[in-house]
Amino acid sequence: MIIIQETVISDDLADQFFVCNLEACKGACCVEGDLGAPLETAELAILEQEYANIKPFLTDAGRAAIEAQGLYIKDWEDDFSTPTIEDKECAYALYDERGILKCGIEQAYLAGATTFKKPISCHLYPIRITKYDGFEALNYDRWGICNPACAFGASLGVRVYQFLKEPLVRKYGAAWYAELKREIEGVK
Repeated sequence: MIIIQETVISDDLADQFFVCNLEACKGACCVEGDLGAPLETAELAILEQEYANIKPFLTDAGRAAIEAQGLYIKDWEDDFSTPTIEDKECAYALYDERGILKCGIEQAYLAGATTFKKPISCHLYPIRITKYDGFEALNYDRWGICNPACAFGASLGVRVYQFLKEPLVRKYGAAWYAELKREIEGVK
């Protein structure tokens, strides 16, 4: 276990290999599971502010689900997540021409329509954050649908923390990431 500031980081982030392999999984993390993507409280206001910019990048079914359920939903644990289409894929997801699920929010970001890349929970996956009083626990979420990503990461020699450098910096800052890297790699 690694402790940096107010975070407790599982050793799995340093030990396990991972690089998303969308050709193999087809973006299954956007459709599998009990709910849509977890959202942080600050992201609710961002979705409200940016939805008009994101909306053109969504499917008709996604827009209809959002119209019916709202930009986000509150679950039984009082946490927020994205709505889903008929309890399946995230309402913000869309299939590309190869049948791979992509994030409509991210497509809007890549097109320059919004400055919001996507929910941090999606950007950080397969890391899941659990919030406690005074600290956050970062754990590697093992899921069979990501086995191709584990194999791909191993073939490339890329560990979870390396693959997720950008979202980790986005969430915790460059200094935090540099400290994580020093702890893992022993580099001064």
